[in-house]
Amino acid sequence: MSANPFDAAARHCAVRVDALDWAAVGTALDAEGAAVLPRLLTPSECEAAAALYDQPARFRSRVVMARHGFGRGEYQYFAYPLPPGVAALRSAFYPHLVPIANRWQASMGLPARFPPGHDEFLARCHAAGQQRPTPLLLRYGEGDFNCLHQDLYGEHVFPLQVVVLLSEPGRDFEGGEFVMTEQRPRMQSRPLVLPLRQGDGAVFAVHHRPVQGTRGVYRVNLRHGVSRVRSGRRHTLGLIFHDAQ
Repeated sequence: MSANPFDAAARHCAVRVDALDWAAVGTALDAEGAAVLPRLLTPSECEAAAALYDQPARFRSRVVMARHGFGRGEYQYFAYPLPPGVAALRSAFYPHLVPIANRWQASMGLPARFPPGHDEFLARCHAAGQQRPTPLLLRYGEGDFNCLHQDLYGEHVFPLQVVVLLSEPGRDFEGGEFVMTEQRPRMQSRPLVLPLRQGDGAVFAVHHRPVQGTRGVYRVNLRHGVSRVRSGRRHTLGLIFHDAQ
């Protein structure tokens, strides 16, 4: 398997994750269910990460979305062992997200709690038969899009996930905005568009999140997707913290 510069950048990526303003990220997640993480990767790291898509030995499976009614475009799930850059990001994010995840679980009255270490959580997933890695690379071309969905994959679901845009809007592609919808009880869906540039990340709710109402906390349901790419090519790195059945 050929070397890739993104692998060599693993340590630098983890340092940037640790340096994020996590208090501000938590506030944004509580308010909107999503937070933008600016300049998570450099342009060269983005290009190197996108180049992994053409190294099939890195992946366990490839999905053509149109075959399954998921939209248009395609994505590939990484195989274990994950590329060092992907593994470093996944491991660096998890301990910062755990306090938010556990706070959300408690406020929504859900019994599950998540351990402080990602290895411990993966062991829980694997014991339940969720043993397939879920980090993925997505590739969109002209006319492609991703329908609104949730990345659940089994009984054990970590409630937050991360996406990193590897291409530059306006240069590499047009359109292709990252979009979310939030469905509150007895209300119409609320849309949210996250304005990402190359190298920016976003952390967002996988399934549902707590909202404080006049009569206490209630759950809202969220879905995410990508609008139609009008031209060019768009690559994205997705980091999901639970494994799949």
